Amino acid sequence: MLDDTQEAFEVPQRAPGKVLLDAVCNHLNLVEGDYFGLEFPDHKKITVWLDLLKPIVKQIRRPKHVVVKFVVKFFPPDHTQLQEELTRYLFALQVKQDLAQGRLTCNDTSAALLISHIVQSEIGDFDEALDREHLAKNKYIPQQDALEDKIVEFHHNHIGQTPAESDFQLLEIARRLEMYGIRLHPAKDREGTKINLAVANTGILVFQGFTKINAFNWAKVRKLSFKRKRFLIKLRPDANSSYQDTLEFLMASRDFCKSFWKICVEHHAFFRLFEEPKPKPKPVLFSRGSSFRFSGRTQKQVLDYVKEGGHKKVQFERKHSKIHSIRSLATQPTELNSEVPKQSPQSTSLRFGEGAESPGGQSCQQGKELNVSESGPRHSPTLKKSPSGDQQADGAVTAPAEEEEEAAKDRTQQSKRQPPQPGTGSLTGSPHLSELSVTSQGGAAPATVTLSPNLSPDTKQASPLISPLLSDQACPRTEDEEEGRRKRFPTDKAYFIAKEVATTERTYLKDLEVITSWFQSAVSKEDAMPETLKCLIFPNFEPLHKFHTNFLKEIEQRLALWEGRSNAHIRGDYQRIGDIMLKNIQGMKHLAAHLWQHSEALEALETGIKGSRRLEAACRDFELQKVCYLPLNTFLLRPLHRLMHYKQVLERLCKHHPPSHADFRDCRAALAEITEMVAQLHGTMIKMENFQKLHELKKDLIGIDNLAIPGREFIRLGSLGKLSGKGLQQRMFFLFNDVLLYTSRGLTASNQFKVHGQLPLYGMTIVESEDEWGVPHCLTLRGQRQSIVVAASSRSEMEKWVEDIQMAIDLAEKSSGPTPEFLASSPPDNKSPDEATTADQESEDDLSASRTSLERQTPHRGNTMVHVCWHRNTSVSMVDFSIAVENQLSGNLLRKFKNSNGWQKLWVVFTNFCLFFYKSHQDNHPLASLPLLGYSLTIPSESEDIHKDHVFKLHFKSHVYYFRADSEYTFERWMEVIRSATSSASRAHVLSHKESHAY
Repeated sequence: MLDDTQEAFEVPQRAPGKVLLDAVCNHLNLVEGDYFGLEFPDHKKITVWLDLLKPIVKQIRRPKHVVVKFVVKFFPPDHTQLQEELTRYLFALQVKQDLAQGRLTCNDTSAALLISHIVQSEIGDFDEALDREHLAKNKYIPQQDALEDKIVEFHHNHIGQTPAESDFQLLEIARRLEMYGIRLHPAKDREGTKINLAVANTGILVFQGFTKINAFNWAKVRKLSFKRKRFLIKLRPDANSSYQDTLEFLMASRDFCKSFWKICVEHHAFFRLFEEPKPKPKPVLFSRGSSFRFSGRTQKQVLDYVKEGGHKKVQFERKHSKIHSIRSLATQPTELNSEVPKQSPQSTSLRFGEGAESPGGQSCQQGKELNVSESGPRHSPTLKKSPSGDQQADGAVTAPAEEEEEAAKDRTQQSKRQPPQPGTGSLTGSPHLSELSVTSQGGAAPATVTLSPNLSPDTKQASPLISPLLSDQACPRTEDEEEGRRKRFPTDKAYFIAKEVATTERTYLKDLEVITSWFQSAVSKEDAMPETLKCLIFPNFEPLHKFHTNFLKEIEQRLALWEGRSNAHIRGDYQRIGDIMLKNIQGMKHLAAHLWQHSEALEALETGIKGSRRLEAACRDFELQKVCYLPLNTFLLRPLHRLMHYKQVLERLCKHHPPSHADFRDCRAALAEITEMVAQLHGTMIKMENFQKLHELKKDLIGIDNLAIPGREFIRLGSLGKLSGKGLQQRMFFLFNDVLLYTSRGLTASNQFKVHGQLPLYGMTIVESEDEWGVPHCLTLRGQRQSIVVAASSRSEMEKWVEDIQMAIDLAEKSSGPTPEFLASSPPDNKSPDEATTADQESEDDLSASRTSLERQTPHRGNTMVHVCWHRNTSVSMVDFSIAVENQLSGNLLRKFKNSNGWQKLWVVFTNFCLFFYKSHQDNHPLASLPLLGYSLTIPSESEDIHKDHVFKLHFKSHVYYFRADSEYTFERWMEVIRSATSSASRAHVLSHKESHAY
């Protein structure tokens, strides 16, 4: 697959085969090397794979005379599972080689289309004279001359396509071909008919010539074995099947039969198991049968490793491509900057020396040399060493991708530059941050910026926040200054509660400005909103903004007196907040009419968006601006949520103050007033939260038309594995009170999830089925029409889903009956887990087939809660969302990375399960964000050498962050609200906490 150039490796003769494969992968800087293998002819001229556990010397007896090929071994069902651009490039080379060798058979149109993408990758945009000259010199397929006109015609359609995009399109076409990744093994059936056997990710296939005549999915196969020349497949009993329990095929020899059996064992383990199988204990006296087992990471482990970002991305060039600027595939959500080190075009020769201790050691003169011929198209990665690894083609700013921006990496559409934005009426005008500032939730970003803020300086590179405001190197050390200020602060808990009111009020004012200033300016400029809708929204928000601006000033003035920062001669009279709270809450009662209008405004806005494409485009474009860091309709509910925050604060004050305290009476009176307001609006708030969530989810889904209908209530969304003939496929599930949807992530410019199937809840039953399927945390959901098997990532995740699905089933049973209205545009998927994968494959192909039209759709925020749950392999419920509404917090924190020395002072806003980072509270939009789902919250241990008070730690896999609060109270508050996002509360706890909340 690679070039026949030469490079020496020192590998000990007695080293296991894995050492040799690792040496090749390290030479190529290939992270996903587990998809590849080393193939060579054994002493009987049978082509076999190098066993990774056996010593090399026992497998390759005469290395000087053996050609070892580095080729693709495991072909995944979907090339989007290949995370690295280099991996996709090597797969493209394998397709190119298979075409040339006649292995990948297809019709003339498919062959011409495949070659046209190869030509685009190698010589760039269409030029007919250059095309014909290139095709005359390069033969990609036998009988190519007859296809030349078609190839040239197809190539004309690829103008502007980068080599990475060409690889992607090549694999997109190839994976649909019946012979993609197929290696035929001659055999005979019981009647003596000549057939061919093959193994794929789905199971064992039977071909007659090049036509597939049968398939035995892994879910149906109970046992694989061989006896001499006979290959045996034992099937699970099936009353509906005409097959015998055991199928028998005759192969040319025992060695040939054993070789194919080994390949089947490896494919089953790689695609079906969660982790590498453990070795069997050796028998004491004698053994029966083969001790062979699969060695290496399974596909799930490879995907998890790459998602964690524990590897260093490197840059590479294509040796024969005349296109020098290598850009990453714009439509790949997991790969914005693929890089691999460059190296001179040398070929690979592997040398086995007795004295060699490890790959890359010193050459031994007595060593035997083994040439690894990269037989196949002369088209290999040209590797060049890059010690820093931080350079990227096209002059882009780059940095290794961090976990907290996995969601942001999904943004595949290049957002246009943000237009000049109106003033916000903030207390002090803040200049806009650099264009290179990066936002997570909904913000636009320059196309050349890697959306991965908060990179730990472990790599000694500049922080990918880009702005020096947040880079560890440029940040002033603030410990001494903060310690001095901390000593001057009052120590009364009531002071810190009052301070929390001020800090959260600042954020609330900014959220109001998103509507009153930014959004109003945007729709007025585009003239996209009807006057009736304007009159319903903006006049009901502007009085609130004016009122809370004055409220904030009063609180800040009181805090200044409390801290002794004014000329007040008697501080004691001002060490309270209840009187200001009482006065302003009574003032809010006069604004109650505006609060009642907010639910009507939310409904009217969604109705207007549905009826006007112009308004829909204006709202969508506004959501892509940095200032709109949350879904737009969330801001319309902020005034209702803020009432609950006041109620919580006053409850804490009343609990803190003794009845004799001067502030107790005012606090208690204010609490009574706000409790009455919350009670009046509570029913509306619950209804509107569900309404807002349904419309937010609707933007993330394609394939449905009527998600937000009266009576439908959202319950839970999250990532689960769905068991099919192809193994566990990651799917996004959406649970409502009447139906369970499952979807896959669409690889489109709109970044939405494609609906694959829907299961009505009426009549559904849940069965735990780990023993039946051998998959951890596994459930069978049996509906009236169909059944599916799903697996959660952990026992706790499974229990959450069981609890919520069972509750939804009970609600459906108590209702008037099954809902007649299915979700439109989504025909139900009636497959059972035992069925062949044909139907499932069709749905995947349908998703890919519509890709061209979907790409023309408008850009969409690719970092919503749905995407965060997808990347973190977790779930979140409506109960969690309701708790999150109550657990919002703002304030200054000091942040420290894992291996940095200094602390950075940031303004931090916690909302919507996410930390948003600002330079100061005056900034109009966040610089970066950290979604917290899946993170753990702990206290640093002694070994972490922090030695500071009020420090908490956030960590997810290899990502670690430390934060310092300014007091014991604020430390406990941050711990409390973050814990609400990092660990879901039980339903019993929530329902006791919010008695009136029910689905």
